[in-house]
Amino acid sequence: MTLFDTHAHLDQLPDVDAAINRARDVGVVGIVAVGTDVASNEKTLHIAEKWKGMVHPAIGVHPCHLAGCDAAAIEREVRFVEDSLSSACAIGEVGLDYHKRTLADVSKEAQQEVFARLLAMAASAQCPVLVHSRYAWTDALRLVLESHVGSAVFHWFTGFSSVLHGIMDAGFYVSATPAAEYHEEHRRAVRAVPLGQLLLETDAPVWYGRDVRYESCPADVVRSLRAVAELRAESEETLAVTTTRAARHLLGGTVSPAN
Repeated sequence: MTLFDTHAHLDQLPDVDAAINRARDVGVVGIVAVGTDVASNEKTLHIAEKWKGMVHPAIGVHPCHLAGCDAAAIEREVRFVEDSLSSACAIGEVGLDYHKRTLADVSKEAQQEVFARLLAMAASAQCPVLVHSRYAWTDALRLVLESHVGSAVFHWFTGFSSVLHGIMDAGFYVSATPAAEYHEEHRRAVRAVPLGQLLLETDAPVWYGRDVRYESCPADVVRSLRAVAELRAESEETLAVTTTRAARHLLGGTVSPAN
C-alpha cells in the first residue's frame, strides 16, 4: 500500500531523516511538511529541498504564533510566506484558534485579519490551504468561502455537523489523524466525509492516545488508515488508494503520480 501523510511538522522532529525513512518503510510515499512561522517555514523548506519528491513543503503563520507579535512582526511573518510561496506546494498551517489560552494572547479579530490575508494570497496563487480551525469552525469556513480559494483542507476537524456539510458542499477536504481511534467528534467527521474528500495525516509530533500515550511520527499515518478503515467498514487497501489519490490531486502539479 502507498500512503500520504498530508500534515506533519517535520521541523519539530528530533531526527527528521530517521522519521522519514521509517515512514518510507511502512509505505509512505509523500509527506506534506507544514510550517508555522518564519523559522519553522525556513526549516521546512530546507527539509523539502533535501527530500525532494518525498517531502512537499507548506508554509504559513499559525494563529497561535501571533501571540506577542506586534504589527511589524506580523508583517514579517506574512511577507515571508508571500516571498517564498513559489517554493511551496501549499499555504499552511494557517487559520483560527479560539481556545481560551490562545484568545488570552491574540484576539479573534487579529487572527481573522491575518488569515484573510493569507487566504487572499492562496487564491491569487491558486494553491491549496491547510486550515487550522480549533473552536473556530464557523468563522474559518466563512473566511475560506469568502476568499474563493480553490482547494482547502480542514485538518483534524472536530466541529459542528453544519460546518462539516459546508466543507463537503464546497468540495474541500477533511484529514483523519490517529485520534480517529478514540476522539468521538473527530470520528463523526471521518465517518461522514465522502471518500474522495478524505485525507490521512499525523500532525506529528502530536501526542495521541487515552490510556497509553505516544508521540506521533509520519509512520503513524498507518494508524490513521486503520482507524478510518474500521470506522467506515472499508478495506485498508481501498482507503490507501483513495486517500493517496486525493492527496496527489490536492497537490496538483507539485507531485508526480509515480511518487
